[in-house]
Amino acid sequence: MNLRPWYNLLLICLLFLANSCAQKPVFKKHKTVFKVGDQQEWATKNWNNQDWMTRKPFMEDGRVFWFRTPIDILKAPKTLHPYGIQLHVYGEYEVFWDGVLIGKNGNPGQEVILGPEGSLWTTHSIPTHLTQQGEHLLAIRASLYYFGNHAGIWEMDIDYYDDLLTDRLVETSYMHIFAGAFLIASIYFLFLFLGHKKEYATLIFSISCFLFFGLILAEFMKTYVPIHYSMHVTRLRVISFLMLSISFLIPFYFSMQFPFPKRKLLLIIYSVILLFFFLSRYVYELTANNMVFSMWLFSFGIVTFGVYKKMKGARLVMLTFLLLLPIAFLAPFNKSLFAGFSLILLGMFYLLSLRIKEQRLAYENSLVQSTRLRLELLKKNIQPHFLMNTLTSLIDWVEEAPDKGVLFIEALAKEFDLFNQIENKTLIPITQEIALCRSLLEIMEYRKEIDYTWEEKDIDVEQKIPPGILHTLLENGITHSLPLEDNSIRFKLIFESNNNYKCYTFLTFAIPVRLNANTKKEGTGLKYIKARLTESYQDKWELTSEPVNHGWKNTIKIYC
Repeated sequence: MNLRPWYNLLLICLLFLANSCAQKPVFKKHKTVFKVGDQQEWATKNWNNQDWMTRKPFMEDGRVFWFRTPIDILKAPKTLHPYGIQLHVYGEYEVFWDGVLIGKNGNPGQEVILGPEGSLWTTHSIPTHLTQQGEHLLAIRASLYYFGNHAGIWEMDIDYYDDLLTDRLVETSYMHIFAGAFLIASIYFLFLFLGHKKEYATLIFSISCFLFFGLILAEFMKTYVPIHYSMHVTRLRVISFLMLSISFLIPFYFSMQFPFPKRKLLLIIYSVILLFFFLSRYVYELTANNMVFSMWLFSFGIVTFGVYKKMKGARLVMLTFLLLLPIAFLAPFNKSLFAGFSLILLGMFYLLSLRIKEQRLAYENSLVQSTRLRLELLKKNIQPHFLMNTLTSLIDWVEEAPDKGVLFIEALAKEFDLFNQIENKTLIPITQEIALCRSLLEIMEYRKEIDYTWEEKDIDVEQKIPPGILHTLLENGITHSLPLEDNSIRFKLIFESNNNYKCYTFLTFAIPVRLNANTKKEGTGLKYIKARLTESYQDKWELTSEPVNHGWKNTIKIYC
């Protein structure tokens, strides 16, 4: 897979991140003081607030309170480009700058009567004559009916008003383009999983991409969706749940790619740690920090084990995790969070691409193997030795008993017709395989003038089996056995099944030719059978072949 588009998107995100971090602030904020009550004079710049509280008040009844923050403007604005102030304040409030009302958000003091109004994030323009270089005062008249312990300014920025409006939109548009890439990846790998339902790593990667897409939307929807402060905790809980899910799925994914001892126990312990952080009553940033750090530490340990065991792709993924450290220290949390998750998902995508590449190569090898097996099947049954002996026997029968010679020819034609039907198949009905065996016994009766008998027990006609494997066991039984005293050789096929496996037992009742032969040497017949079983069932099969009192016993178990 081509990773270039993904790395280009990540580069765009990182460049934007670096650009946003490089801007120098144009203001300096001083300590905020609070006072419960409501006097319009508290908005003036020169009001004496020496007796005001420095600790945030707890407002549980929706009463009006004020807070004042001295601010130094470090650089005067350009002509015709006024400054603006962007606020993240819990509550409904009015904003005063040097005693002048510059904005209103909701109805402070009337929340119970008029209901929730306004947004948690607001941007207000400051008159140019009030933003000259020097000391100024920001006063906010507010009420906080829903979350009484959240008083104060949580985030504040002062910059050119146009930039405050456009920068957030530009940032959001970049992040939504970035989120769209992960949404497309999520849908693509979901359909990929639906085509190969046993590839659970693909499903986990798809879910992780979708959760990351949802995390970006939940974080940046504040730009275009007005969210009242009473709904902000709900939004934070959604974000925390998304982060909890991603923080669990990422190490779980790496544990599938780099298996390690006591995997289930350690994953359970890690899950308990994450749930503890998620259910704790810490502030959102601390909870998110704890979950992200736990995710990084646990995942890094798994990848380190993969590097130690020299597993494919582990070194590059470890490099990705090491790159997260400078990002975490140099960038703000909300920006480093998304850049870090993006790098981790790219590492997961790289491992998945290696897995898909291995599957493609295995599929191509299986096609080559399948073609080779078909040729081997034909070679086994149309070899010169078989044809010469059969034709010699056919000449004798035609000369001595023409009627039986015709039957011999019909049996031989039936044998080749059956082979023509199955040569391109990976699995055939068991009834077709049995018909092939019966046809061979009919031919061999004419060739060797031995009474061959075929018996069956509990055969399920709905079952399928790789072509030629019972036929090969039958050939081995004929080749390596001598007839009993009554000039007969008997073969019996028994089928049994349960919830764990299906079993074919093939018995030969005869006198073995080489009872004490070296069984460690494997003939071409058994190699053919094992190759066919591997082609159809991978490693979910077992083949045993051993001498018994009555002759020989072969057992094929196919596990469910």
